[in-house]
Amino acid sequence: MTDEYRTISGTSEGYYTEKRSKFLAFAHHVEDVAEVKDIVAGYRKKYYDARHVCYAYMLGPERLEFRANDDGEPSSTAGKPILGQINSNELTNILIVVVRYYGGVNLGTSGLIVAYREAAADALAHAAIEKRKVEEIVKYTFAYPQMNDVMRIVKDMNPRIVSQTYDNTCEIVLSIRKSEAEQLKSKLAKLSFE
Repeated sequence: MTDEYRTISGTSEGYYTEKRSKFLAFAHHVEDVAEVKDIVAGYRKKYYDARHVCYAYMLGPERLEFRANDDGEPSSTAGKPILGQINSNELTNILIVVVRYYGGVNLGTSGLIVAYREAAADALAHAAIEKRKVEEIVKYTFAYPQMNDVMRIVKDMNPRIVSQTYDNTCEIVLSIRKSEAEQLKSKLAKLSFE
């Protein structure tokens, strides 16, 4: 099980032209389907005069949630080549939108596939690709006298502290790399029995 994934930070743009048809490509970092829908709707509104607004996205560290949309182009000539670029770069949490302005000359099936693939590839060529860790949230509730023991574990394992409350009963919320989460949970659980 891997606890890293590749994605892009921010947004990037690409461009491709073939027989007077223009293909404008936009790559976005996204976290969920609602965000995808908002961005696609924004492009449909902004480029209302374009013939097609095709896209593909991939979500989740396991890369299991994805979709390709041809937006009226012949089946599998737009969304699939865009998704192919996402897959060949092993990216996730990404949306690529390609806006097509028709140039008056039909490109044919193979021409469309090449055009959408190249536009998406150009957007990715301009993107900042980064590796991110898959993290798990660990909550732990403890009595105030255990503070030093809890903080020693936090110092040793170095999870990110999401929140903490100190009162009669204290609670700390930690975020740690998924592969280290069980070790952190067991160390904290041992404190409860000391």
